[in-house]
Amino acid sequence: MRVAGSGRDATARGERWARLRRSLWQPPRPHGEQPRERVVGPLELFYDLAVVVLVAQAAHRLAGHLTWPGLGEFTVVFTLVWIAWANGSLHHELHGHDDARARSTFLLQILLLVALGAFIPQAGGARGAAFAVAAAVLFAVLAVLWLLAARGDRPEFRRASRLFVAGTAAFAVLLAGTAFLPAGARVPAWGLLDAAYLAGFAAVIITASPAQAAALLVSDSLTERFGAFIIIVLGETLTGVVAGLSGEPVGGLPLAVGLVAVVVGFGAWWTYFDLAGQRRPRPERAAGLRWVLGHLPLTAAIAAMGAAMVSLIDHAHDGRTPAATAWVLCAGAAVVLCAAMLISASLQDWRSDRGLYRPLARTCAAVALACLGLGAARPAPLLLGLALVLLLGMPWGFAVMHRLAGEADSPTP
Repeated sequence: MRVAGSGRDATARGERWARLRRSLWQPPRPHGEQPRERVVGPLELFYDLAVVVLVAQAAHRLAGHLTWPGLGEFTVVFTLVWIAWANGSLHHELHGHDDARARSTFLLQILLLVALGAFIPQAGGARGAAFAVAAAVLFAVLAVLWLLAARGDRPEFRRASRLFVAGTAAFAVLLAGTAFLPAGARVPAWGLLDAAYLAGFAAVIITASPAQAAALLVSDSLTERFGAFIIIVLGETLTGVVAGLSGEPVGGLPLAVGLVAVVVGFGAWWTYFDLAGQRRPRPERAAGLRWVLGHLPLTAAIAAMGAAMVSLIDHAHDGRTPAATAWVLCAGAAVVLCAAMLISASLQDWRSDRGLYRPLARTCAAVALACLGLGAARPAPLLLGLALVLLLGMPWGFAVMHRLAGEADSPTP
């Protein structure tokens, strides 16, 4: 009897351990089975914060090298970091659970991101080879994660999954290969790889079958993630202002320029969240792709504007804003406006509220051109900041006036 009882106890313990193991280390969720309603957890926000540390490194590098080569290096490095963030975010959205496996995979990515971030300040120079190797390892890990998830795919998802895994793995191999290039050739090579990867991603989405497209619809949690990422990157504008003010004796004019620069950053927030943010795109492949990719130039422009604010405050007493500072700030504002409209074009409101969005798009285009003209004129830093505040407020003011007019024309019940 004891033997039988101890056997039953051992079986019960084994079943409990098996249940615990399954709850802690679940297999990746197959394509098409992700929940449509999910709350973004603290683990994902911590991952986003880790990525923004790399964005801050790239922005700090740009702040000290406001030149065309410096801007090109920033754009290439930022795009690579953004691709890694979007890749990891989409993997968790489609296949992740809130378990020890997800925590372990996020931790591994964060460790690699930390190593990658250490090389960003000199990615275009002495540490370019190390940056390339670290980025290659990160994308190799991402390729393995997607491969493990693809093992449970149904037949209709296998082709697209294999293409994505192969593309990510090839990206990792080619990144590693750039470590052997001369220092001056690495940044252009990374730029070509960034463009090729984004084009491949777009091709996979556009050629997806109806079943695959249905599984790739942007969810509420994904819109929340992209919005949260924008907010964290907007914090870089505050960092740029504080860095500029802390580096100089705080007088009336530098302080005024710094505070106006904060309002410019707030204007970027206002533009995105009032006109495009926190809204799901239409359930169409082209709309979803436009929505995802539209966030890349928007986020990069905001980070670049934060970097230029350091120089704006440093030159507060100048009669004219330095050319590089003026162009980065003003062109960044123009990109924010145009990218916001690109994202808006993917929304259902774009079709249901044509009376607002079509003239709003024309307004944003005109204001974007005015921003470029302001950059060419290069007025004094305080005047440039005030002009940008006014220009960024015009689309929002137009939208408010349109809604007020619509309410006035609607019949009173």
